[in-house]
Amino acid sequence: MPVDIVPATVRSRMMSGIRGKNTKPELAIRSALHMRGFRFRLHRKDLPGKPDLVFPGRSAVLFVHGCFWHGHDCHLFRWPKSREEFWREKIGKNIERDRQQREALAEAGWRTGIVWECALKGKTRLPFDSVADQCAIWLKSGINTLEVSGDETRAVI
Repeated sequence: MPVDIVPATVRSRMMSGIRGKNTKPELAIRSALHMRGFRFRLHRKDLPGKPDLVFPGRSAVLFVHGCFWHGHDCHLFRWPKSREEFWREKIGKNIERDRQQREALAEAGWRTGIVWECALKGKTRLPFDSVADQCAIWLKSGINTLEVSGDETRAVI
């Protein structure tokens, strides 16, 4: 089992600093959509998953997901080498919970969109205006789901 390169107290402090809401990618998407004239509510506790952005008039919710925490199959996600069983269980539960929440939202009549972190940063990122435009077009449409992730064809190895 690989040994962590930082002491447990430092790792704990580092992990506690990771936010669950109001992250930089989320703030960027919020700002871009607001500038495009969209108005929304944030983190509604009465909806499954407490979506990052809720557009009640459009019956749509938008999640801005971190690729690591939600187990996205992209270059930003790698299984940790330490405590493998713990992380596989934790991330597996996150993936299952996300699926259940999307199903519950759909059953309640909500359209769901996900913007993945890899669409906004890393070697497969898309132009930011393109991501914001995709979200805006989806919000105006009647399409049930949206998923925006990085462009793997852009990856430079």
